[in-house]
Amino acid sequence: MASQEIEALTQALARLPGLGPRSARRAVLHLMKKRETALAPLLRALEQVSANLSVCGICGNVDTVNPCGICADPRRDARLLCVVEEVSDLWALDRSRLFPGRFHVLGGRLSALEGVRPEDLGIDRLVSRVAAGGIDEVVLAMNATLEGQTTAHYLAERLERFPIRLTQLAHGLPVGGELDYLDEGTLAQALRARRPVA
Repeated sequence: MASQEIEALTQALARLPGLGPRSARRAVLHLMKKRETALAPLLRALEQVSANLSVCGICGNVDTVNPCGICADPRRDARLLCVVEEVSDLWALDRSRLFPGRFHVLGGRLSALEGVRPEDLGIDRLVSRVAAGGIDEVVLAMNATLEGQTTAHYLAERLERFPIRLTQLAHGLPVGGELDYLDEGTLAQALRARRPVA
């Protein structure tokens, strides 16, 4: 059996998303085996992030600087704004390197069942950013869930009075997907969003 300190570390790691008790134990054993090359650098990195972690005052991204690296990047097109539910969505889209603009993180999605109302999210900050001008297009990149689409519809209503182009991410068939394995919702969306063959 491990000491209380090692067991506490294992339990702390097991609470992380994607790690269960067995994966956490394997990670702890690896860290202990590679103390100098894995554990020490991990501790330093955690201390650095913990000391400098902040939420961007402009977009809501999490970074070690405020404003975040995306908002401070002069190469980003400030006329394009992509609205996402969570920071993880921002990171996923930014990792693709396909969107040249800036982002806005709502901090969740509208949900009557969970009691999440418009005032609980960063919607007013978004409306203020658009009202300030300089934005030509707002891309609603909500998840393809009922709550995500409800949030997108609500945002469209709030933003319709501004002279902007309002777009939404396409939904439908994934690249490499086979029709036989897709759910009815994905197939229905793909059929509704069909376009002419060029």
